[in-house]
Amino acid sequence: MGFRSLLTSSTLVVLVATSCLASEPAWNGHLVPGSTKKARFSPYYVPPGAKSYDSSSPLLHYSGTWSELFSPAYVQKSVRTSSDRGAAMTFTFTGTGVEWFGNQDQKHGMAKVYIDGQLAQEVDAYNEASMKQQRMFWTFGLPQGKHTLKIVNTGEKHSEALGTVVDVDALVVTLGQAQVPSQQSAATSSQDMPSYPPLLDLSSKFPAESQWTLVQNGSTGVHAMQLAIISETHALVVDKVEHNPLTVSGHPAWAALYNLKTHALKPLSMQSNSFCAGGTFLSNGTMVNVGGNPVVEDRTASADFGDVDGLQAVRIFEPCESDNVADCRMYENHDEIRMASPRWYNTVLRISDGSAMIIGGSLKGGWINNSTTNNPTIEYFPPKNIHGSNGLPIHLPFLVDTLNSNLFPIAFSLPDGSVFVAANRDAMIYDWQTNTERRLPSLPNGVRVTYPMTGTGLLLPLSPDNNYTPEILLCGGSTVDDTKPGYEISSQDPASAQCSRMVLTDAGIAAGWQVEQMPQARTMPDAVLLPTGEVLIVNGAGSGISGYGNVVGQVGASNADNPVLTPVLYSPSGPAGQRFSSAGMPTSDIPRLYHSVATLTPSGDIMVAGSNPNLDRSELKYGTEYRVEWLGPSYMKMERPEILGGIPKLLGFSAAVQLKVRLPAASQQGANVKVALMDLGYVTHAVHANSRLVYLESSLSGDRQTLTITAPPDGNIYPPGPGFIYVVVGDVPSVGVKVLVGDGKSPPFDEGAQRNVLEKTKVDQYEDSKGHPTDDSSE
Repeated sequence: MGFRSLLTSSTLVVLVATSCLASEPAWNGHLVPGSTKKARFSPYYVPPGAKSYDSSSPLLHYSGTWSELFSPAYVQKSVRTSSDRGAAMTFTFTGTGVEWFGNQDQKHGMAKVYIDGQLAQEVDAYNEASMKQQRMFWTFGLPQGKHTLKIVNTGEKHSEALGTVVDVDALVVTLGQAQVPSQQSAATSSQDMPSYPPLLDLSSKFPAESQWTLVQNGSTGVHAMQLAIISETHALVVDKVEHNPLTVSGHPAWAALYNLKTHALKPLSMQSNSFCAGGTFLSNGTMVNVGGNPVVEDRTASADFGDVDGLQAVRIFEPCESDNVADCRMYENHDEIRMASPRWYNTVLRISDGSAMIIGGSLKGGWINNSTTNNPTIEYFPPKNIHGSNGLPIHLPFLVDTLNSNLFPIAFSLPDGSVFVAANRDAMIYDWQTNTERRLPSLPNGVRVTYPMTGTGLLLPLSPDNNYTPEILLCGGSTVDDTKPGYEISSQDPASAQCSRMVLTDAGIAAGWQVEQMPQARTMPDAVLLPTGEVLIVNGAGSGISGYGNVVGQVGASNADNPVLTPVLYSPSGPAGQRFSSAGMPTSDIPRLYHSVATLTPSGDIMVAGSNPNLDRSELKYGTEYRVEWLGPSYMKMERPEILGGIPKLLGFSAAVQLKVRLPAASQQGANVKVALMDLGYVTHAVHANSRLVYLESSLSGDRQTLTITAPPDGNIYPPGPGFIYVVVGDVPSVGVKVLVGDGKSPPFDEGAQRNVLEKTKVDQYEDSKGHPTDDSSE
């Protein structure tokens, strides 16, 4: 039984809010002129940095028979339409992308689209419902320059279609005026950028086999604000409500499934705005996406589709393991399943019993946190009756003491079942079973590591060799004073290069934070664990802070500048002072700033996506980025070990399992063989809270074909839930194989606590448009 079924099969008391908080706006952040005006949420949109051409423009050349129709439903009230086979529209433009907008209904047929004489796509305009101003075709990332778009009516149609109509309502050209800035271009900075010399020789004189690769391939279709690997073949991409090019049900989508092998996309229908939500997987493999914001009224609020408040949302995505994801969907029903309090920028962490701990956040959307918007509490999903809370939020003094820069706390479940939490310049260990905080030494040198002075963090690999001793790594961030108003903060304020490590034992805590310096300062970096135990640090900016539209010297709308375009590899077990290296690392030409993500994939490479320091889609400098890059570690070019069989779908704690393996012929008899169990996490805003690497006890048979592994002893060492197993020989891992760790059961469910949440809280406190769903479907 799926977790959604478990909840909805219970007897639930539904309390429908009879009034909204009309006098208390739910958005307290950056606005632009016209951004509070509601308008129809159609795919047609002209972002900053783009230009629209109406169907009646003399620059659009038609051949064959075309008719012109007029209606207020069309862009500029007119559309060109043709049913004739071979009728064509040709348009020459200068830019880096183009979008074709038209209409769909049962009378529409098929067209072929050509770019510069090459067939780009076949488009079927048939739809059972009549839809106006739909995006029929789009392509971005063309070389800057002159291009030609041609649309040809094929005269063919869908089997259910009643006609062969093809029409042109408007074209939108991405001008491509923004040029990629040079690496760390300090010449344009208002103050000198700090320079940290590399701790290793970064010269290009290294063996070819040690070189990493960087390939740009694929588009996320919706901006990748949030990213999670859900299976061996697919990733889940989640954004906020905005004018993404991918559409669903006639409006722009803000979530999609991305095929890791074919780069194909499946849009997902979402009810509420997942703007700056968090997420995690539960013990039964179900994923929850938690929190968000009401629909921001920047022409993304809709009077004609079911937008609901996202601040209390718990969105459920049940396991979807098949290569065919046609039936996979996101579920929401706020009348039956919701958080007890509104949360924006909350961290969501799977803990030792397989449930989700929801940490902190803000009561409404905006920018930097403050005492009036702070939500200094935790709650659980499913709700727990713990410490007298009966499912309601539990106060955390730590989240009061760490104002203002304390959103998206960095958190990890520790091997004793407690939770490490860092926010602003401080850290603690929280025992959720006793509701006690153990404060840790403050971070050195005044460095802040949580939004908007965003750094990143990881729990370093756990191993039975040292009894799973936990050690935390925190990197990047900023020393900007979090009490300053935006007009006293600059996009050129230098980021921090500091990395701080602490062993979370009594002796390690007494020794304090051990400080190192990255080769380059970064705010908003992503830190990705590799099966080898190394850490890849990628993305981010050399100056400024997170967010958009808030500081002095914005670039476009970005609060940050000087993108850091070259990744760095960190070796935790290396000698101090020699742990960082960019040797063999490629340099990207795509800035990855606010709202960027990166994750390890089952194949062992790193998926890098996103960047959108904008209120809505933009094509100006530091605009909305849809291109996907793939960083290939040097081991991707080597002969790799293979897992031939033996991994069960369910791996019980302490279970011994025999894997059939094929090790590289070149590996020596005494080569070190390790088995890495990894949670690839749920990534957003540089938070990798659920990322985890646990090395398993293992032994190799004499014929080197059977590898006996022992699962983690309990949920403290590896919280029950999904994971991937990689066999590592030397420094070369296999492809990962997915497994569900634990007994596969749903996390503990307290029906009384769930009922109390529904009785004591209101549905969608800031909702002011459409009311509530009448059934249990999010479609």
